[in-house]
Amino acid sequence: MLDARHAHTVLPNAPGVGYKPQHFSEILQDVRPVEWLEIHAENYMGDGGRPLAQLRALSERFAISVHGVGLSIGGESPLDADHLARLKHLCDWLQPASFSEHLAWSTHDSHFLNDLLPLPYTDATLTRICDHIDQLQEVIGRKMLLENPSSYLAFDESTWEEPAFLDEVARRTGCGLLLDVNNVFVSATNLGFSPQAYIDAYPLDRVGEIHLGGHDEDEDDHGAPLLIDSHGREVVDPVWALLDYTLERSGPRPLLIEWDTDVPDWPVLADEARRAETALARMTEAVPA
Repeated sequence: MLDARHAHTVLPNAPGVGYKPQHFSEILQDVRPVEWLEIHAENYMGDGGRPLAQLRALSERFAISVHGVGLSIGGESPLDADHLARLKHLCDWLQPASFSEHLAWSTHDSHFLNDLLPLPYTDATLTRICDHIDQLQEVIGRKMLLENPSSYLAFDESTWEEPAFLDEVARRTGCGLLLDVNNVFVSATNLGFSPQAYIDAYPLDRVGEIHLGGHDEDEDDHGAPLLIDSHGREVVDPVWALLDYTLERSGPRPLLIEWDTDVPDWPVLADEARRAETALARMTEAVPA
């Protein structure tokens, strides 16, 4: 087992990117403007090999955020004990600056679904999610951040608005929140609400990270716009504008560029990070001395 030994315990209010192994050498050679990296936990739950060796080298230079995609926080079944144990092992070794998961479910009985599926916002769902988060935080011994989902439908049985639901989860469990601005834009377009009104209602004081990513455009069966959270292209201008709207209210936060499919060459991803750096710089310049 490798030793955890680095001191990057806090994410900076600066750009980060989702790490992809094909970018390893270029990241080490071309650091700016990226100051931190995100990894998906499930890619690093083995006992050794090149992935952990590369991660060790990166963690000596960058703060690392661990993003889980497989716990199924919102699922009806108990959290998988083996998955939790592997996650604890990773976090104990790496000592990441941040750990996050999704407000979603992805398991049914013993089957894992390759999607992050939305939930009805009810009192029963609230209790189940809080119980799961309490268990997770106790096992891994650290505070987690919970990410808002991208939605393609609304549930008739929901009795909570999403921002209020997330605020209540955070209040009950002590977890923080991860605000994905692209997810807000996708959900607002698909469900017909104002993304700015969502941000106005969101508990921004609980936000530990902000994420941005690309989406694909489609149409539903009635010809209405349908956006798909693909993480497979550059961030579009309306999402950058929504980020500005958010940062004006939240102040600077650690800001991640996600690009997980059709991954581009490093210079393209670095350019997206530079645009994030510019957005953060505008907020810093706007703060009175």
